[in-house]
Amino acid sequence: MTPENGDTHERAIRDQFSRQAVGFAAAPELHADDIVALVVDAAKPQPEDKAIDLACGPGTVACALAQRVRHVVGLDSTLRMLEQARGFARRQSLDNVEWRAGDVYQTPFADGSFNIVTCRFAFHHFEKPALAFAEMVRLAATRGRVVVCDGLASEEPAKAEAFNAMERRRDPSTVEFRTLPYLRRLFEAAGLGDPQVKRFDLPYLASDLVARSFPANDDRAGLLAMIESTVEGDKMDVGAHWTPEGVRFAFRSAVLSAVKPG
Repeated sequence: MTPENGDTHERAIRDQFSRQAVGFAAAPELHADDIVALVVDAAKPQPEDKAIDLACGPGTVACALAQRVRHVVGLDSTLRMLEQARGFARRQSLDNVEWRAGDVYQTPFADGSFNIVTCRFAFHHFEKPALAFAEMVRLAATRGRVVVCDGLASEEPAKAEAFNAMERRRDPSTVEFRTLPYLRRLFEAAGLGDPQVKRFDLPYLASDLVARSFPANDDRAGLLAMIESTVEGDKMDVGAHWTPEGVRFAFRSAVLSAVKPG
């Protein structure tokens, strides 16, 4: 990966999430209390903890943690997302959370600065997921908790390829959704052992998701047709099926967590 290509991808992320900022922040599938709680509960927050949420987006996880810990940092590369996060924190009168613009691969904090390090629904945007995960582990204090949440690709290669092709068309900043075994190996390779895993689904009506998306060439009709073409045989392994309202399917997802050993 050349620096130029890396810059191109970062521009794609900022373009997508600048446009998505308001709609993304309001998406109930992603930001409902019970969905946010999956990450917060896995982090096992304590009142004196310091936490950081990488690629924090509109701040829902960071603000949820802020209600249970001493201090939280939310870091993201997209300024419009950080604007949403600041507004969300103000509406909750939270004064123990700060927002930083920054790079998940190289943050400005010392080793072991945080008791909790989280990252939610961002790893599929990372060109270098192992490097991002290594930064999470570096930031975690001894006995600190590292939590990753993301969507999952099928363990059947053809179905994973079909799902990722759809997602790259729907959101051109997507690199690749990885499999659950891949995410497990990130923990194991970093010396955190086999993580605890909580699986869940994020259900969508395809037409609603498409209407809120900014696909390649703004071709929403083509994107919807692409999703509908995968229903027979469930070619993306997402439980796609027809209903009277249209095609429904679900993003298979998981929260993985582990404690950094001493």
